[in-house]
Amino acid sequence: MRLSVVMAGLNGAMAVALGAFAAHGMAGTDMEYARSLVDKGAHYQLVHGVALAAIAGLVHHVPDEKLLRIAAYAMLAGILFFCGSLYVIAFSGISAFGAIAPIGGVSFIAGWLALAAAGYRRFA
Repeated sequence: MRLSVVMAGLNGAMAVALGAFAAHGMAGTDMEYARSLVDKGAHYQLVHGVALAAIAGLVHHVPDEKLLRIAAYAMLAGILFFCGSLYVIAFSGISAFGAIAPIGGVSFIAGWLALAAAGYRRFA
C-alpha cells in the first residue's frame, strides 16, 4: 500500500499544478476547449488521488487486501488512461486519444466496485 500513498501524493500535487496552469496559463477564448479538458482531467485526478490515500488507510481495517490492491491499481489505470488522454488532447490537439478515455472510465468504475466489494466483505 506504500505505492498507493506515494501515488496519492504525486497525483494530488500534479492535479493541483495542472488545475492552476489551466486557470492561469491557458488564458483566452482560443484555449477554452483545451482548458476545459485540463480542468476535467485535474478534477478526476485529484478525486482519485484522494481515493488512493483512503484505500491505503483502509488496509489495516479491511481483511481482504487483495481487493484493495485491485481498487488502487484500477484507479491508477483510470488516472493514466482517462486523465492522461484528456491532457494529451489538450496539449497536443490530437483528438484520436479520446478513444483511450473510456478505458480509463471503466478502470475508475472497476476501482470503485473493488473498493465496495472489499467493504462488503469486511462488514458481511
